[in-house]
Amino acid sequence: MSAPEPRLTELPALPATFRPTLTRVVLLAVGAATFVVISAVAVILENLSPGERTSFVFVALLFFGVLALLGRPHITADAAGVTVVNITRTRRLAWAEILRVNLRAGDPWVFLDLSDGTSMPALGIQPGLAKGRAIRDARTLRALVEFHGSGVNDATENG
Repeated sequence: MSAPEPRLTELPALPATFRPTLTRVVLLAVGAATFVVISAVAVILENLSPGERTSFVFVALLFFGVLALLGRPHITADAAGVTVVNITRTRRLAWAEILRVNLRAGDPWVFLDLSDGTSMPALGIQPGLAKGRAIRDARTLRALVEFHGSGVNDATENG
């Protein structure tokens, strides 16, 4: 028997940002370490021309840039809606556009079911290195979507 999903008693203050912090730290640390090592190799090797040294550093910067892009995803929820920043694209969604927040067992990240019938990946919540946090963040985002998307807050905001 599985326990019922715990309900959030209090919604977080907006704006709220969700990001895979541990994944981001690992990616940026690996990128920085790789940059330092490749650049050091370029300096240490005596037989390299200045152009070859420059190409080593350029490749190291390129590698760091790719890892920084992989560490970019996050989701920001504010009073007007949700901004989903994935690796190369950013999309702004109104609360009413999000019908459901899904994080099923085995999913690499959260999926948002949208009112236009599509599903959108939201890489800002991913259970890879921090499963417990990802589940809490997904539940929090789900509660925010249910509250703001249902029109419950309209009556309280407009008085």
